[in-house]
Amino acid sequence: MTLHETIKAELKEAMKNKEAAKLRTIRFILSAATNELVASNRTPQEFLTDDETMAVIKRLAKQRKESITQYEAADRPELAEPEKEELEVLEAYLPQMMSTEEIKPVAEAKKAELGIDDKSKMGMLVGAVMKELTGKADGSDVKSVVEALFE
Repeated sequence: MTLHETIKAELKEAMKNKEAAKLRTIRFILSAATNELVASNRTPQEFLTDDETMAVIKRLAKQRKESITQYEAADRPELAEPEKEELEVLEAYLPQMMSTEEIKPVAEAKKAELGIDDKSKMGMLVGAVMKELTGKADGSDVKSVVEALFE
């Protein structure tokens, strides 16, 4: 059973349990998944692969994070709250991201492997580390760890 099929099944559970935030979020995921299927010339009745579904969920989570930041900057906590609830549901489907402490040894090893000692090649190092940690680490965390290596 793919992640897409699992999420579709959880829609029914959320309806039965009257979980409004979870139901709303699952509907967002399924809608985005359908859009992804149509964009790739497939029928809406098909299912996305797990990787495609993860990409959709990551995109939705990123949108929620940006919205929360903007709402809080505008002093609108009543609008930020539902976004936080949705983000919590989305993050339940995402794999646990690595901490900066876990990223640091990987970044140091890559730096030594590539022989980068010049700050001007920092972007190349960030790209190499991100390629190795695809789906396991947040890009902003990787960037901050790599920047700290050059201080």
